[in-house]
Formats: sequence, structure tokens, C-alpha cells
Amino acid sequence: MQLGARWAAGSPPHRGVPAALHGEIAAQEAAHPRASAWTLTWLEGRPRCALDDAIVVTLDRSGAVVSRAVAERGEPAGPGSGSPASGASREDAGADDAGAEDAGAEDDDEWLR
Repeated sequence: MQLGARWAAGSPPHRGVPAALHGEIAAQEAAHPRASAWTLTWLEGRPRCALDDAIVVTLDRSGAVVSRAVAERGEPAGPGSGSPASGASREDAGADDAGAEDAGAEDDDEWLR
């Protein structure tokens, strides 16, 4: 079991945040200067860092960094709203293309995105 954590935006990421996410966390803080705090949770063994329920930074199945906006109700925004970071594929970020449907069938937690 992995425990989550919270830390103030602008502070160094919590020690539990994988180093692979640090660069994207800094980029999102620069893009959202009025944000106040990050929340680290773990889902299916992968880190999920949420910035004020507006942005989520995580790792996809292949270990690539992905960031995406979150809808008002705390749910991921619709297809095409994700923005891959560090070379993640559009498919992993939730983009709607011809092959995305087949790839989603292989990932049991697709409905969580």
C-alpha cells in the first residue's frame, strides 16, 4: 500500500513523487501560477499528482509522463483534452483516433480517465 501526500505549489515535490514527474510538475506550476497545492495519490500502482483539481500529472502504461486537464466535477475532461508530456503518445493521453478504441480495451482502468 502506498500513501498519498499533499504539498504546496512552488515547493519541491514530496519525496514520494517519482523523479520522472518533477519536470512536468514544474511546467504545470509555471502555467498555473495561482494554484495552491498538489495532491499525490496512487492508482493501479502509478502515481497521480493533481494540482488544485485542475491538472493531473501521471505516468501512462509505458512509463511516459502525461498531463491532462480535469473537468469541473473532478473527472477527466473529454477526448482530446489530454496533453502528453515527454513524448507520451496521443492514445495514452486520451486522444480520440482510430486506434484508441482498441488500445482502451486492453487497459482495464480506462474508465477511470
